[in-house]
Amino acid sequence: MNQLNTIDQLGLDGAYEQACKGLGEGGIPIGSVLMTRAGEVIARGHNLRVQTGDSTAHAETVCIRNAGRRRDWHELILVSTLSPCAMCTGAAVLHKVPRVVIGEHETFMGREDWLISEGIEVVLADDERCKELMRVFIREHPDLWDEDIGIPPSDG
Repeated sequence: MNQLNTIDQLGLDGAYEQACKGLGEGGIPIGSVLMTRAGEVIARGHNLRVQTGDSTAHAETVCIRNAGRRRDWHELILVSTLSPCAMCTGAAVLHKVPRVVIGEHETFMGREDWLISEGIEVVLADDERCKELMRVFIREHPDLWDEDIGIPPSDG
């Protein structure tokens, strides 16, 4: 795991803005940005699962969908405020994205191991804004969070 450079920070700031947008819409506060190595933002996305009823509408998949058809995936950087789940990791692996910047992985540890095993550079920002956003959301909406990450309801 490496330190953030200026481009990574730009991407993380954009992803954080997307996470806040999602929260403002009543959704889950996770955001993502896809950008070039020069810092040009190609696409943005935030978790839309609550807003659309689509269980696959995680921030990273929405961002990748918003990028459309491309041939340069192998040159792009995917940024997410939260460690990508197996589905979102799979999308990055499938598209051969070479670098993934992650805001935080304390509130949820996704499949960073899979990214690394595929030779993808994983950069952990350990960003306090991202951690606090998720801590507050999980505390205030535990059932919605458990639904999003696939934890079955307890039997009481």
